[in-house]
Amino acid sequence: MVNENEVPVKLVLNEKKCLLELYYSTGTLTSLSYEFLRVHSPSAEVVGHGPGQATLQTGKKNIKIIYLNPVGNYALRPEFSDGHSTGIYSWKYLKWLIDNKEGLWDKYLKKIESEGASRI
Repeated sequence: MVNENEVPVKLVLNEKKCLLELYYSTGTLTSLSYEFLRVHSPSAEVVGHGPGQATLQTGKKNIKIIYLNPVGNYALRPEFSDGHSTGIYSWKYLKWLIDNKEGLWDKYLKKIESEGASRI
């Protein structure tokens, strides 16, 4: 089990599987896909500046993470292959994404379908 404030001891960009792998001191390994991270970016470009202002992210199925920038000791700022680099992912937010991954992904896929949009 990972505490919401625990910082990973190791981060790996698994290019073959398009996953960010997070290793914790407890021995726990978790992973989040590049696409999942991109469509759930905490940036204003994605979530907007207030309720109801979120922008559906489409065409991100083949997204890559080019580089992971540390933000102090509290977060990461990935640079994605589509040029997006304004999302700051705190350790707490990453833990929340991990804990809610299935529900968030299901909601995203349903929204893509209802909007007639595409992940490609």
